[in-house]
Amino acid sequence: MTSREQSLIGAHVPVAGGLATGGLKYAAEIGAEAVQVFVSNPRGWALTAGKAAEDALLRDSGVPVYVHVNYLVNFGSPTADTLTKSVDSVRHALLRGREVGARGVVVHTGSAVSQSYEEAMGQVHRHLLPLLEEIPGDGPDLLLEPMAGQAHMLCATVQQLGPYFEALEHHPRVGVCLDTCHLFSAGHDLTAEGGVAEVLDALVATVGAGRLKLIHANDSKDLCGSGRDRHENIGAGHLGERPFAEFLRHPVAAGVPLIIETPGRSPEPHRADVDVLKRLRAA
Repeated sequence: MTSREQSLIGAHVPVAGGLATGGLKYAAEIGAEAVQVFVSNPRGWALTAGKAAEDALLRDSGVPVYVHVNYLVNFGSPTADTLTKSVDSVRHALLRGREVGARGVVVHTGSAVSQSYEEAMGQVHRHLLPLLEEIPGDGPDLLLEPMAGQAHMLCATVQQLGPYFEALEHHPRVGVCLDTCHLFSAGHDLTAEGGVAEVLDALVATVGAGRLKLIHANDSKDLCGSGRDRHENIGAGHLGERPFAEFLRHPVAAGVPLIIETPGRSPEPHRADVDVLKRLRAA
């Protein structure tokens, strides 16, 4: 261990059998030091209650926990029903995050769909900001995850986090989760000389120091600027290993956990990805 704070290497884990029983077992199998979980259906609006015993096991495990909100949430949507359900889903995830002792709740920054950017960002201000005010002192931070650069996205590049933070009045409970595949697909060339440092320095210049709370470590199946969100295993895509090593040694990312969301339906490929990141960290 050097004088610099070491970043934990973790994974989004399946929770069949229970958040703690299933999730922590999978984490142990692949060597994950931190976990990310869904606390409801990732592709539906149903909000499920937790099980007190499982919540307590996860909360008391000593393993850092992050929650990911379902994929349907969009505070920029012109559809009233989607907006209402987005508010309910994030409120639910924040409450559940507190119950499992999560450090952060990750939410995608969303899309304007068919309305103007200004209208969509007004909705972010009116509907997401009040949820931040509801977070108790011991509750998780809300972590904004920029998208991969598809059409009408409210935020894809790190510079576009600036207006988003302004809409949320730079609330102290707002943090950032950077996804390496998203960044690359949105046009940040992390493979270029100094590309990772440029992104992290721009992040600090845009939203201030200390806002980066989590990194989703995913290689990309597609080229830089593709606008496509297709993850690949570490080192097997167009990013390669070097950008991940650079994230692990840059001072802006010191101590920030890296969570893999890479392909694989069994522990083996995920264990391999965790092992690669640990090797890069040790180097």
